[in-house]
Amino acid sequence: MRALVCHSPDAGIEGLHVQDVAPPRQDPGSVRILVHAAGVNFADTLIVSERYQVRPTPPFSPGMEIAGEIAELGAEVVDLHVGQRVAALVDFGGFAEQVVARAVDVVPMPDRIEPCTAAGLLVTYATAHLALVERARLRNGERLVVFGASGGVGLAAVEVGCALGAEVVAVASSAEKLAVAADRGAHYLLDYRSEDVRERIEELIGGPDVVFDPVGGDLFDAALHTIRPGGRILVIGFASGRVPSIPANHLLVKDASALGFSLGQVRAHRPEAVQAAIADLLHLLEGGQIRPLVSET
Repeated sequence: MRALVCHSPDAGIEGLHVQDVAPPRQDPGSVRILVHAAGVNFADTLIVSERYQVRPTPPFSPGMEIAGEIAELGAEVVDLHVGQRVAALVDFGGFAEQVVARAVDVVPMPDRIEPCTAAGLLVTYATAHLALVERARLRNGERLVVFGASGGVGLAAVEVGCALGAEVVAVASSAEKLAVAADRGAHYLLDYRSEDVRERIEELIGGPDVVFDPVGGDLFDAALHTIRPGGRILVIGFASGRVPSIPANHLLVKDASALGFSLGQVRAHRPEAVQAAIADLLHLLEGGQIRPLVSET
């Protein structure tokens, strides 16, 4: 089969090459899937540079979310069938003609959902949903600030937050990026390149109940200073490149929480929670409350 292969993490994205490789091995609890579409995430750029939590030994293929058709079932798989349209999460290996996924990571997809949409639904939207619903317990009417609001996971958080009834402030680096967040329902827009983040958040909403932060750095510092008493800051990632320090006394004085979230950890220890989140996301998708953005193929 053909696959996009990383031979040396030192080469990064430029070192990826399409080539013929042996199909992946299958075990009794897994499913072999013919890949029709694969989503591209920020984490894929990290894993090919050895800057991600998971560090596979080269050669390997990146790609963490796919959509396709089941070609073969492991002996222990009973609730799926050959020929079924599905989407799946994998640690890596999605940028290939075939992938093998754990059965617990495979989700049936309705025929009306296109493969590109299905492939782009899992990583970003499951992250946003589980973080906002399970970790932060975002409630209807609360104020939500989303950093990196035009990126994959940030835009998903804008849509999920709106669907949950939150008042959403989208924070991004340009008017063009903020326009995308506005199209997805954001109530307020904040350009951190030209506006003071702390002052503007306070002007717009007084302070957030929940902050969704995949950026870190200076934006996290702003969240820590503007969070309301009882507020929750979701630590999703560090796209800015700076991992912030969290002074515990500040959390105490603010009566606030900083909550880490890792989709990989939830998949590893509570895959049923991921399945439940994706089921809810499919309901939101079919109801038009979320619209995964396929910006390029």
